[in-house]
Amino acid sequence: MTGRENDVSDWWRTDIIDMAPGQIRMRGTDIQDLIGNVSFPQMIWLMTRGSLPTPAQSELLECALVAAVDHGPQAPSIAAARMAVTCGLGLNGAMASAVNMLDDVHGGAGEQAVEFYGWIHEVVSNGQDMTEAANTMIDRWQAERTDYLPGFGHRFHTPEDPRAPRLLSLVADAAAAGTVSGIYGQIGQTVQTVLNSRKGRPVPMNIDGATAVIYAELGFAGPLARGLFCLSRSVGIIAHAWEQMQQGGRNKGPTPPGYRWTYEGPNPIKE
Repeated sequence: MTGRENDVSDWWRTDIIDMAPGQIRMRGTDIQDLIGNVSFPQMIWLMTRGSLPTPAQSELLECALVAAVDHGPQAPSIAAARMAVTCGLGLNGAMASAVNMLDDVHGGAGEQAVEFYGWIHEVVSNGQDMTEAANTMIDRWQAERTDYLPGFGHRFHTPEDPRAPRLLSLVADAAAAGTVSGIYGQIGQTVQTVLNSRKGRPVPMNIDGATAVIYAELGFAGPLARGLFCLSRSVGIIAHAWEQMQQGGRNKGPTPPGYRWTYEGPNPIKE
């Protein structure tokens, strides 16, 4: 090839996909050999990690993906999707509007929890007692980041988020089978115990904390944990957007029209 052709072909470089007329290969495997032979969770793993997971790894990943699919119209991302539909957007626009809301506060805690668990894992690996490590790293996180500990606490689900115990039990089963180490499950439960003791009341591990245990156990990087949450929640988003399309409605805001905001500026209207 000429220098100019090389410039064009090398503009994007990827190990993910190779394509020519009549041929598509994903990570070196023909697409027709993947279709019908690998599940969607396996395909996610292949595309993000470069190799296929074991069946047991894929099953555990799927559990995390299923658990985070939806949390109702009170979740900002779901509400945004439904409002977008009432403004005339199609499914792709509604999904884009919703996924763009999954940032640090709503949707990003899983990534942060993977990082936080990693802090504890590092010092535990160097011989520190896990409870002591959890106490130290909670203090560090709150001093360096925020008072909110990622993956713990829930405004609706107290004293327990029903999703967390189920996911942790699956991690324990996977650890017993040798699929994962189980160390991150132990870390998550230790943090839970420490927080309960500090607060004097239950501080539930939420969906972000529980799925972060699984993603960390399976070796996913923190940023991928956020991406996987986006994939999972997209299922709920498309379901709610589609339902809103069937229900109809125009320009539905976050509250019914009869409920107005609180005005705090000068010269308020008197009723």
